[in-house]
Amino acid sequence: MKRRHLFGAAALLATLALAGCKDEQSQAPNQQAAGEPAKTYHWKMVTAWPKNYPGLGTSAERLAERVNAMSGGRLTIKVYAAGELVPALEVFDAVSRSTAELGHGASYYWKGKVPTAQFFTSVPFGLSTSEMNAWLSKGGGQAFWDEAYAPFGVKPLVIGNTGMQMGGWYNKEINSLTDLKGLKIRMPGLGGEVLSRLGATTINLPGGEVFTALQTGAIDATDWVSPYNDLAFGLHKAARYYYYPGWQEPQAVLELLINQKAFDSLPADLQAIVTEASLAASRDMHDDYVYNNALALEQLKQQGTELKRFPDEVLAAMREQSDLVLGELAAQSELNGRIWASMKAFQAQVEPMHEISEKELYNWR
Repeated sequence: MKRRHLFGAAALLATLALAGCKDEQSQAPNQQAAGEPAKTYHWKMVTAWPKNYPGLGTSAERLAERVNAMSGGRLTIKVYAAGELVPALEVFDAVSRSTAELGHGASYYWKGKVPTAQFFTSVPFGLSTSEMNAWLSKGGGQAFWDEAYAPFGVKPLVIGNTGMQMGGWYNKEINSLTDLKGLKIRMPGLGGEVLSRLGATTINLPGGEVFTALQTGAIDATDWVSPYNDLAFGLHKAARYYYYPGWQEPQAVLELLINQKAFDSLPADLQAIVTEASLAASRDMHDDYVYNNALALEQLKQQGTELKRFPDEVLAAMREQSDLVLGELAAQSELNGRIWASMKAFQAQVEPMHEISEKELYNWR
């Protein structure tokens, strides 16, 4: 009898101990065993920007610094500028193929591979910066973005926004629609398609090639970003007229591309660090542009840049063609149709508030 009691007590203790171990494992699946050093991860980030390029390139570097600091060195990121590991326009493919774990670029650069991606940089005459951020985080936009990139094994996150851009640099005045006929202009994305419909010849060039193309006459005009970046590239030395408004990009999302398998391999805390560091980098980039655009615009004016507004006739034609282009893009797939319907509905939802708030303030102050 005593032996049976002893065996029974031992079995009970063993069962309780096993249950306790399982409970600890379920509560802390990512904890290292006692005394075991924390695993470290060393990632590569390829970018579409020249090294340390203001705003765009520096944002990538700052993200790497944040992740290293927040993770205590458990996740380090080496940043490669455009051309150092892969060309600027091959960043998406590099992340999809696992050549690099991370990429930093703009989604419309990959339109040849993922036509749907064009929605996630900017839509002509579309959402503003605050509206786009809210659509992505609250209006279902992030889920659409994830769905578009999932077949390629890529997870996208917002990494920044340049805010509203300028209309571009021109070596001839645009006084009417006829002035767009035959114009050779560097303009990617949906804006480029709109200008093609209006008679221009559009070219997609990475940023590092824009100045030379404009200076040598390979192109007659170019959009780039806004005063902060345009001044850094010296575009005012290659073109006389600086047009506004930036109808083609009322805001411009920059994206962090993450190889999905690499992301899934991270413990939960490092996944959270990557996500939160991206949010911080996004806020930092937008602040950077608001502050530096104001300073750079004044410098450009002091150096003789002629600011020009697109004529109403031209803007009206651009808006009309934009509606047609977006309608055609929406018709290309069921996913595109859902995205465009969602963006339009969101814009209609938030517009009345902005009409009586921000727009009125800007008009009166």
